[in-house]
Amino acid sequence: MSDHMNRLYSSILSLVTIVFVTLVIICPSSSRAREIVHLSGYSEGTIIVKTSQRRLYYIVGGDTAIRYPVGVGKAGMAWSGTAYIQGKYIRPAWSPPEMIKHENPKIPNVIPGGSSANPMGAAAMILSGGGEYAIHGTNNPKSIGGFVSHGCIRMYNADIMDLYERVNLGTKVVVLP
Repeated sequence: MSDHMNRLYSSILSLVTIVFVTLVIICPSSSRAREIVHLSGYSEGTIIVKTSQRRLYYIVGGDTAIRYPVGVGKAGMAWSGTAYIQGKYIRPAWSPPEMIKHENPKIPNVIPGGSSANPMGAAAMILSGGGEYAIHGTNNPKSIGGFVSHGCIRMYNADIMDLYERVNLGTKVVVLP
């Protein structure tokens, strides 16, 4: 090979390496978060949250589900039961519930959608039962996989957008301990 070709090859290899390393840094585990798994006993289109596993499952058909890692309620704030998707919002504004206002009196009454201080992230799906709980994205991806919320289910922003596109209003959500 000529010297010119060696330099060209070396430049291309360097560029590919830089792009790969940049993508690994910018797109951490969320790009690997979703998995197709076997899960039986639920109807197609149902969302199952297994709190102890810190996983959300979306049943796509038969015994097949998409599994997502999630952040769930802190000790004493986790809940279980059945709810339904009551509202779907992209980049929603957020008003903290009274409990959070009591814990942090300086928090604003409304945090605009798109703000880095807004805990809802890229999208939110409000659950029936008073609108206190939601399945939503997060601007703090390191919280995924932990017991971190006041009862909401947190997802990577890429994952909430994927799930948001798959579900409709009225989708059944079963939250298990």
